[in-house]
Amino acid sequence: MVNIKINGKALQVKEGTTILDAAKEAGYNIPTLCWMKDYSDIGACRVCVVEIDDNKTLAASCNTVVQEGMDIKTNSPRVVEARRENIKLMLSQHNVTCPTCERNINCALQDLANKYAVSSDNEIPKMLAINEWDTTLPLIREEDKCIKCYRCVQVCEKIQSIGVWDMVGTGANTTVGVKNNVPFNQSDCVLCGQCITHCPTNALHSRDDVMEIANLLDKEKNPDKVIVVQTAPSPRTAWGEDFGLDPEFATERRMAAALRRAGFDYVFDTNFSADLTIMEEGNEFLHRFTHKEDYAWPMFTSCCPGWVRFLKSQYPEMTDQLSTAKSPQGMFGAITKSYFAEKIGKAPEDIICISVMPCSAKKEELEIPNLNDAKEGIKDVDYSLTTREMNRLFKYLNIDIENLPEEGFDSPLGSGTGAAVIFGATGGVMEAALRTCYFVLTGDNPDADETFKAVRATGSDKPWVEAEYNVNGAIVRAAVVNSLGNTRKLLEALKAGEVEYDFVEVMACPGGCVGGGGQPIHFNEERATDRAKVIYNYDSNNKMRFSHENPDVQTLYDEFLKEPLGEKSHHLLHTDHQGWQMPFFK
Repeated sequence: MVNIKINGKALQVKEGTTILDAAKEAGYNIPTLCWMKDYSDIGACRVCVVEIDDNKTLAASCNTVVQEGMDIKTNSPRVVEARRENIKLMLSQHNVTCPTCERNINCALQDLANKYAVSSDNEIPKMLAINEWDTTLPLIREEDKCIKCYRCVQVCEKIQSIGVWDMVGTGANTTVGVKNNVPFNQSDCVLCGQCITHCPTNALHSRDDVMEIANLLDKEKNPDKVIVVQTAPSPRTAWGEDFGLDPEFATERRMAAALRRAGFDYVFDTNFSADLTIMEEGNEFLHRFTHKEDYAWPMFTSCCPGWVRFLKSQYPEMTDQLSTAKSPQGMFGAITKSYFAEKIGKAPEDIICISVMPCSAKKEELEIPNLNDAKEGIKDVDYSLTTREMNRLFKYLNIDIENLPEEGFDSPLGSGTGAAVIFGATGGVMEAALRTCYFVLTGDNPDADETFKAVRATGSDKPWVEAEYNVNGAIVRAAVVNSLGNTRKLLEALKAGEVEYDFVEVMACPGGCVGGGGQPIHFNEERATDRAKVIYNYDSNNKMRFSHENPDVQTLYDEFLKEPLGEKSHHLLHTDHQGWQMPFFK
């Protein structure tokens, strides 16, 4: 233990503790911008500086370790003035467009400027960088909003292990850019959006399609179009956060009501196509499993486009090990513009299909040509909105969220089981698939709460979770991994022959889709674990817990697809992952 004083208060802290953490223990919060717990303590922003003893130089509290006898001041006049000057410098290079910025009221720089009473119109002359970025890309960087905190660099390298972003330039010209000065659309970016959610300002954001969707919903402009929206499992766990609502109030049914008020003709649930994905992917796994000699192992899940992009760019030799099943978003679009179009007597081109996803990579997934199969020449899914964009649409349309009733999804693509909703949490796809595989092999349903619970487990001695199951004498070795840094470790272990699995689920984002790059942003706060609890509550409270029990999916097969892995299913619901190359940017 080390004896120190903070703001005159004597305390003992463990040796090796940073001043930032020691101050927190003492009840003093020191402001930060560039710091991220466990990943970044470079002290670049200088807003966490403190005064130590009578030293002339202030120290960054995030990377300065306590020493015996230190007398630390976290809010002395010198410290406060230094922070104000550093904030002024950042604002002098920051394009202050707060009223129209999507991070308004949710911007760490704006918050600090308010706390320290720093105006954007200060005595330091403006020195704004010039933006040179293709704004049609799904991920956009605004150089004139970057504050050089390098959080994006740390996230991309240390958490996702890709290293798209890097420090470029020298001296006063040092900034953030694409590593090795490669054009962004030629980089290995997987579009996971983790750099977006960890950016304290709006220097990084996904392309904003809100106004385009608002114009589409104007019936006077588009009287003959049928506008359909599908909502993924994860947005329902987090959409209320932007309105200060807890999950008990901001339910999926209230979200459905808000989407209906927004003007969508049909409000459907991607849980429907998640169940459909299990029918196809689960049966595909069983086919491969019973013809092991014909395939390389393990089989990987394919519903996360960030992961698919990662595999194709980093380990292209393993591409054929991906399930050929499209993602639930893709399956939904194909069914909407074939089966559903027939149901309502509309041509596929007269239906506009929009998805709401927790993901920025979905914006690019829908552009891949060989993922569009309902009708040649048109996209199966026309637009993909993030959870944040859906919320901005609600605000733009002045929908009174707090006074909405709960309403159900529309039929016939609005039903989903508990197995479908857990797609949003890491391990959920694996568990849902195993529930149905168990039924196919035994004729009985497993215990939905206990049988495959191990794939939800945490605290593994590996960066991933593994489980082994004996189903009717068949031994199935499963693994679940989330975040691409952990995924790389798993793939290297597979290549080295250190582990062997039959079925592997991969989610690009930490915690799975609930922690996706399109979810609401909370500075230095991760909410994936809490959102996952909401996911599992939806599962346990659902009367249907197994994908094969979804009556609308059963009807779809009876009336239209005929059977899983059949000819029509193969055409609409599966794809050739070799049919496009990385990097792919439309």
